[in-house]
Amino acid sequence: MAAEMVTFYGKTFSSRLLIGTAHYPSPAIMQQAIRAAGAQIVTVSLRREAAGGRVGKAFWDLIRELDVTVLPNTAGCRSVREAVTTAQLARELFETTWIKLEVIGDDETLQPDVAGLVEAAAILIKDGFQVFPYCTEDLTIALRLRDAGCSVIMPWAAPIGSARGIVNREALKLLRARLPEVTLVVDAGLGAPSHAADALELGYDAVLLNTAIAKAADPAGMAKAFRLAVESGRIAYESGLMGARDFASPSTPVVGTPFWHAVS
Repeated sequence: MAAEMVTFYGKTFSSRLLIGTAHYPSPAIMQQAIRAAGAQIVTVSLRREAAGGRVGKAFWDLIRELDVTVLPNTAGCRSVREAVTTAQLARELFETTWIKLEVIGDDETLQPDVAGLVEAAAILIKDGFQVFPYCTEDLTIALRLRDAGCSVIMPWAAPIGSARGIVNREALKLLRARLPEVTLVVDAGLGAPSHAADALELGYDAVLLNTAIAKAADPAGMAKAFRLAVESGRIAYESGLMGARDFASPSTPVVGTPFWHAVS
């Protein structure tokens, strides 16, 4: 059984694993990891590309060779104005209306400024952008982002780079249940392939990873492990997972089973 396709703003993809392009030991290793992941969408920071010069051009050439869809992000932005301006620059540079929107509210946890995020999303959507907002697992914020026009929402599992996996499982389950029409992507905090499988088993449409792959001893090997985990998790969800039970349930029926008694 093959997992069904996933759609982002009318574009359909077979891979549910999105990959970041930061922190790799070298551009060549980044390219190997993206290929091993089978990723069709990669996130790119405007700040990295805007650095320009030969390094910037070489990086962009590698991305083009991969034949992937680029999702620019506003990483590092700490105000609505900064995020909106960065998104507009990214649209010109990358020639896309897609933007992964980040508005950081706390430097220590990198937790999103959710009020600023909703405001920036509304501004960008009116300007013709298709927004992928990075947010917490808060239901009310997700509802506001949906109402602003976001058909993709990207809640975190845990703080960026923490590798803790899903911290607030019930909140993520609630988001999935209340937003059936929204494409939901778990973004940030996943540190192991099992974490990614867990997110897909909950019914999430995809995951976005960077640090867990880029900083592995073997990024390409880890990328392949995450690819397999994502595929496995989605197939399990589509197949219908067995619900947890409070009590044991015998896997072998006992009705009609003969009982043997020792004869003295």
